Amino acid sequence: MDLREDNEPYDDINITPMLDLAYVLLVIFIIMTTATVQGIKVNLPKASATPSLAKPKTKAVTIDANGQIYLDTYPVTMVELESRLRSFKAITPDLPVVIKGDSKIQYEKVIEVMDLCGRLDITQLGLVTQKLVK
Repeated sequence: MDLREDNEPYDDINITPMLDLAYVLLVIFIIMTTATVQGIKVNLPKASATPSLAKPKTKAVTIDANGQIYLDTYPVTMVELESRLRSFKAITPDLPVVIKGDSKIQYEKVIEVMDLCGRLDITQLGLVTQKLVK
């Protein structure tokens, strides 16, 4: 049996204070990261649970495979399309219009509708395509 005197150095490692320090540092890091991740506090707008009764403003012009033009779901001629788009443009100055053309139609029909929208000063114009499936 090895007996040690009182003035000899203590050569065993005491793990308890090291673990206490590690746990304290871990708690400090957890608190600091959750405090910084919260972000900027803003006052968010409130939305009502009732659905909106306002009709959507976007108008869809569809050209089917036969060359028939539809405004939303109603068949129209080019003259009717122009008068209706002009009246919608008067109500909503920033009227968005999307054009859906069948892949079988002539390119000229789509250009006529785009030219009509250009004459009516409709600047928010979009062409609808189908997503390519890979």
